[in-house]
Amino acid sequence: MGNNQPSLSANNRLFIISLLAIVTFLLQFIFRSFDDNRLTSWQWAFQNIDAAGIYLILSAGFVPVFFISKISLSVRYYPLFLFVAAFIAAAFFWTEPEVIVDSSRYFTQAKHLELYGVGYFVREWGKDIHAWTDMPLVPFLYGLVFRFFGESRIYIQILTTTLFSLSVVLTYELGKTLWDKETGFFAGVLLLGMPYLLTQVPLMLVDVPAMFFLMLAVVAFIRAMRQGGAWIIFSSIAVFLAFFSKYSAWPMLSVLGVIFLVYLIKNRGLGEGGSLKIPSPSRGEGEGGGGNSELLTPNYIHRGALIVSIAALLIGVVFLYKSDVFLEQIKLLMTFQKPGLRRWEESFISTFFFQIHPFITLAAIYSVYAAVRKKDIKYAVVVWLVILVVLMQIKRIRYIIMVFPMLALMAAYGISRIREIHIKRFLVLSVFIFSLVIGIFAFLPFLQRLSVVNLKDAGRFVNSLEELTIEVFTLMPEDPVMNPAVSVPILDLFTKKNIIYNYDSEGFLQPKEKIEKSPLRFTWEYKNPVYYEYKYYADNAAVVVISENPEEALPKNIQQRIAGHRLTGVFKMSEGIFSYSPCVRVYQSED
Repeated sequence: MGNNQPSLSANNRLFIISLLAIVTFLLQFIFRSFDDNRLTSWQWAFQNIDAAGIYLILSAGFVPVFFISKISLSVRYYPLFLFVAAFIAAAFFWTEPEVIVDSSRYFTQAKHLELYGVGYFVREWGKDIHAWTDMPLVPFLYGLVFRFFGESRIYIQILTTTLFSLSVVLTYELGKTLWDKETGFFAGVLLLGMPYLLTQVPLMLVDVPAMFFLMLAVVAFIRAMRQGGAWIIFSSIAVFLAFFSKYSAWPMLSVLGVIFLVYLIKNRGLGEGGSLKIPSPSRGEGEGGGGNSELLTPNYIHRGALIVSIAALLIGVVFLYKSDVFLEQIKLLMTFQKPGLRRWEESFISTFFFQIHPFITLAAIYSVYAAVRKKDIKYAVVVWLVILVVLMQIKRIRYIIMVFPMLALMAAYGISRIREIHIKRFLVLSVFIFSLVIGIFAFLPFLQRLSVVNLKDAGRFVNSLEELTIEVFTLMPEDPVMNPAVSVPILDLFTKKNIIYNYDSEGFLQPKEKIEKSPLRFTWEYKNPVYYEYKYYADNAAVVVISENPEEALPKNIQQRIAGHRLTGVFKMSEGIFSYSPCVRVYQSED
């Protein structure tokens, strides 16, 4: 051991970790039928995939991991490494289509801001701009991106990937503050060990941005409690932003109360003059890292009250301005979304054994024992949200994405109990490599085969045409699961052409009882944006027909419209799994 080389027993342990990782993959593959995830279930993702090839890639991946785990990275580069690694890992998934139809809502809201400005967005959000149960912050940011950089999906992906990468860095910062830099670094890497999460980063949704804003609120709140000053204002703004990022962030913000209580309990001993004593970390160390103590007056308590007061004031102004919208949304959440969770929930086995690497789950479970044994009150900060998910039985993985950084911190805390640093590095890097391999070679190819890729491919095909305008028609299937009209904004996301769409709401009417029970109810409340309405008649426009059957006969009005046109593109990829399978036909004028 004197020459710093791993002992034979240490190498044996590395071999055992590698063996367990391979066995874990085999178990996941064998029992993949138990994965009931609604998007990237293993039983779907591995239908047409060479599992043996993935097995070989995973096995080979342990070779570079073995050598990389011996490298000691300077702590000053931890944040930079995490940001770059997260950005590159997520960028691999930029080629996937918009796989969740909710993106049509966020695109529509953002395009209103792009075309009509911030003032219009603020006034009409929730009115002419249909908001469903969405909060305004993330669509507002998307709209700013469109307005200042252009209406291109790549700019949205750069934004969401940046927010994800910053979330990884904030996870590191929280771990460093609560314990030490090593624990924070491992937590950041483990956050990349969740293949499902990587698939969500490039999508035009709100889940990943909401995760960022929640972590920003947590880290800023701790900084404000410890340092006061300008951090109080910044923390209040961060809480305000998290509040308006997503409704499911509301209960998650209760972690701020836990942080406040932890500070009070941990420092309940009184110093001279009745002041509260709070450990002040040494330079470069986390709060638990030792060092001198600083005496804080009762102003410490006032900091928490001041943050809450300023945040409540900011929130109250916006809430009152749009109170009718928010109250209607809350009513819809309670009467439709909450009961509906039972109809489209996913099991915890799916989430914590298949969509998240099992090593993370096991390390997180062990960390509970380690924290209790150590009587570490700070651990409550990271375990609280996971407890909340279990107690509230939130069995929908998209709704708990913002909790993943805390789960990664729990796992890092458990792994930090291991003494040998190279074994810890090997374990954490193995999880990261595993996630990348599963994500890139299994999940990504599956997502690229989904029928929604037809909208992406058709949009790019239309971009290559000479026509500047395309006229879109959507056909209603006999037994629709959703309103096909929402396919138009998704198609719009992938094309730079001007779209004309005459939405016939009366022709798409469905029984009220069916709509109210539909998990895609929002699609039936679709309102055609004014920018799709006929402003002029473009006789030489290309015509796009979206239907579920590429062979379906066209109604007379469409047949008349495409008279003198020829069929130049058909996009009919179908995975045969999901009920809605949009196919696209493109017609061009023969002139």
